Amino acid sequence: MTTFIKKIFEGNIDELVHLQFQKFSRGSFKERAMVKASRSAKGYSISTTAEYANDLVKLMATKLGGKSTEVSGVVVSTMDLKSKIPSTGLKQFMGIKQYVVSGTMKGDEIIALLNNAPNAFFALSFNVGDQILKIKPKAPKSAKPSTSETGPKIDFCSIKTPDETLARELVFGAPSSWKSIEIRHTFTITDIEVPSDAKTPEDMRRLAKRKGVLVRSMVVDGTTHLSEKTFAA
Repeated sequence: MTTFIKKIFEGNIDELVHLQFQKFSRGSFKERAMVKASRSAKGYSISTTAEYANDLVKLMATKLGGKSTEVSGVVVSTMDLKSKIPSTGLKQFMGIKQYVVSGTMKGDEIIALLNNAPNAFFALSFNVGDQILKIKPKAPKSAKPSTSETGPKIDFCSIKTPDETLARELVFGAPSSWKSIEIRHTFTITDIEVPSDAKTPEDMRRLAKRKGVLVRSMVVDGTTHLSEKTFAA
């Protein structure tokens, strides 16, 4: 299990990567999939924007495995998931459903939910031993150009962990020794390829492949490192 950004750079495009790009038109979209990380003797403190929520939930649920933990948050979807989500409440607004989750769950159960509803947004918080995942229990807002000199806040998801392997999933490509990292991505969509068997507008949106370039800007202890990767997802 890895993040969708790392999958793109590894050339491992799957359906979960495709889902991340369904909403994009042609154009250049800056300050996406952002990460802010610090490293100390106790481990790693990492914050991200909302794009990483499902990936982080799955990474932590995989570590949890067959063990149980207290889980809280919401699952957001336009679909009726009441038969799939063990929710304790439901909020609805403008066709968006927020299923409230609160209770004890096993990691394997969380992964099953993710697999059963890949289009849903999982804003779940839970601990795995001394590792802590916190995600704001709400639907993410559509990203807009920031009017701040420092850019959008990187605080929708946060994770504290002593696990270097987990940290590396988010800050891959960084040198072995570092204290602070900030990562920003630009998605440039140059073409949208619609399959010939897509007949309805919904099918066209759902099945179309976005082609373009992903530019990764990683500032490591004040030094900027740029990399890019073409993709079709």
